[in-house]
Amino acid sequence: PVPVGVAGELYLGGTGLARGYLHHPELTAEKFIPHPFWHEPGARLYKTGDLACWRTDGNLEFLGRIDQQVKVRGFRIELGEIEAVLGQHPGVREVVVLAREDEPENKQLVAYLVGQAGQALVMREVRQYLQERLPGYMVPAAYVELEALPLTPNGKLDRRMLPAPDKAPPRSKDDFSGPRTPIEQVLVEIWAQVLEIEQVSIGDNFFELGGHSLLAIQALSCLYDTFQVELSLRVLFESPTVATLAERVKNTLEAGGARVPPIMPTAREALLPLSFAQQQLWLVEQLERDNIVYNIPFPLRLSGSLDLVALHASLDEIVRRHEILRTTFVVVNTQPIQSIAPSLTLPLLLVDLSQLSEPRREAEAQRLAREESRCPFDLERGPLLRTTLVQLDRTEHLLLLTVHHIVADGWSMNIFVNELTVFYQALITHRPSPLPELGIQYADFAVWQRKWLQGDLLATQIAYWKQQLAGALPILALPTDRPRPVVQTFRGARCGFALAESVSASLSALSRREGVTLFMPLLALFQTLLYRYTEQSDIVVGSPIANRRQRETEKLIGYFVNMLALRVRLEEGLTFRELLKRVRETTLNAYAHQDLPFERLVQVLRPERSLGYNPLFQTSFTFNNKLAIASQLPGLSLKPIEIDPETAMFDLRLEISETDHGLAGFIEYNTDLFDCATAAEMVAYYQTLLERVLVNPNQTLSALLALIEVERGRSSRCESPQSGPEVALVDAQDRLARRRASLSARQAQLPAEQRTIFQERLQGKLNDC
Repeated sequence: PVPVGVAGELYLGGTGLARGYLHHPELTAEKFIPHPFWHEPGARLYKTGDLACWRTDGNLEFLGRIDQQVKVRGFRIELGEIEAVLGQHPGVREVVVLAREDEPENKQLVAYLVGQAGQALVMREVRQYLQERLPGYMVPAAYVELEALPLTPNGKLDRRMLPAPDKAPPRSKDDFSGPRTPIEQVLVEIWAQVLEIEQVSIGDNFFELGGHSLLAIQALSCLYDTFQVELSLRVLFESPTVATLAERVKNTLEAGGARVPPIMPTAREALLPLSFAQQQLWLVEQLERDNIVYNIPFPLRLSGSLDLVALHASLDEIVRRHEILRTTFVVVNTQPIQSIAPSLTLPLLLVDLSQLSEPRREAEAQRLAREESRCPFDLERGPLLRTTLVQLDRTEHLLLLTVHHIVADGWSMNIFVNELTVFYQALITHRPSPLPELGIQYADFAVWQRKWLQGDLLATQIAYWKQQLAGALPILALPTDRPRPVVQTFRGARCGFALAESVSASLSALSRREGVTLFMPLLALFQTLLYRYTEQSDIVVGSPIANRRQRETEKLIGYFVNMLALRVRLEEGLTFRELLKRVRETTLNAYAHQDLPFERLVQVLRPERSLGYNPLFQTSFTFNNKLAIASQLPGLSLKPIEIDPETAMFDLRLEISETDHGLAGFIEYNTDLFDCATAAEMVAYYQTLLERVLVNPNQTLSALLALIEVERGRSSRCESPQSGPEVALVDAQDRLARRRASLSARQAQLPAEQRTIFQERLQGKLNDC
């Protein structure tokens, strides 16, 4: 079952279905599978191998054969479908689409086109024609115009004679516009560098070329290095082409521009303060010693021939290169400061499990990984990075990396892995390191931050957040399975999920049409989910941001990430498309005021504090763009593996990441509040919300939620065909009793001014039930 317009494999069932293939039991077992949606025992479905989708008129549209698919960047693609759409272009007479890998690990779609007689093809128009009709992952990256397709002597297409894209211009002359001014020339070079493409036209859209928010921040950092002009992410959204952005840069330069002082090295003889974010974590550690909630586990699976000496030396080189990994935190005159050791040899604990049987070996490795991730750090003694190497067999190892959040963040771990591969490769090939020395260190950033974030700049940031978070901040009244403890615990678990490649691609296409990044519709869906479970129209969700706006911080390991409080109001008559616009505005405004540390924001707002929940927001959303992590070395490959740290900073946290196979993620939940079944229900509801929004983003939230409730009710009845009205009534009464107890318990935990409103809503809800 898939939504209208989403491609899937066609299955056939019903009374007219054959029993199987005569005298071919293996093929019968493969193609005639048990029918999962039919109540009669023994019912079968036949796997046709055809790709199809439902049309809005109720008919099925044939899209091609699955066995003719190719896989590019993790997406399964039917080449015939692309050729069919291109063939409908009025200027195209013949077309062939191939998946080529002319460079290692760089497979891309290439379209070969023969135009109509007397007509010149404009490749930009052809590309735009496809973008309006196909998801982005099916739009070819390169286009080659030919006078005729090469044929074999018997008249068939000779695919071997089709030239590589670099042997023919990817654009027609009319399709490319080169830079006209020095500013446009610089922007073209920046985009080509950041997006890793060879040719950029001044009319190209940054986000259509594959840009996302993290790459946008890098591009803006490069722009600042050149022109000393700081532009917000909103500017790039509003001016996404080279030509329009160059005009904004020109106007900003003429107006004087907003300038940020560069980060300069600081003398190490002076006392080095903590950054604002570090100081907050340090305070938490003083209140609760042996706290493991800020541990960052990052295990790596190493497959192949491992040189242990080179690995250990590579780890030591990373520690030498980044002062923050040699830093501890001590108190001088009642104030915490950074104490940087001049050198540090990192201990590498070795554990050999190769003598165990395979099942016991894997189980023991998982136990060791969990145990290592839950071991606390001592901020005063250090080191704040631990490494353990677990040998599984001769060619398989687990490298268990655990670091304290006060010296690193998620971005830092990607830097760590990339540098590990660079140093390891240099050592085993007896070459010097190709990485230049760092110009600044994290301590320099901390000093710079405290000098820069004050005066008018600080006042402007505070004024925005005071306005955005004015009034009584809502406490999210999620229906918990157990009453909230008086003191918040951080025990947690995760419930994972993966979205189908076709769903991920459709969401990317929706994002491009609406002029948003993938982060925004995923956040809007999460807020809609919270709206459904709490019936609160005022939703505040926390979201981390990389906070590396200066280019010199992009290569540093350290704790830069900041939390943003994203507040959006929802109502029943609001359509999802309208909600998405609100989320876009809220997010871009928050990005423009991201420099105020979350800790300072809490101090300024002074929300009513409780030991039972986080201030400002109780849920969090994280989206991870796909980052390039070096993973292949001579004779050795590295692969990050997931581990559940069994902790939860918030009541709920949704994290979604881009992978080679589409989007995947998990809901992390506090196990003192929620059961696994509740988290699984939320995951299923979130996925259903996404699928329904892709079918029709113009639905109102009330209609969208009502449709899903009807579908879920119908599904529940199908799963329990023996359940009669009496059973349904008992179930409803039981759910009502549990709901009443949960809501009443949460009412007692609310601030006094919110209890009356909550009581009225509670009574109305119970009356409706």
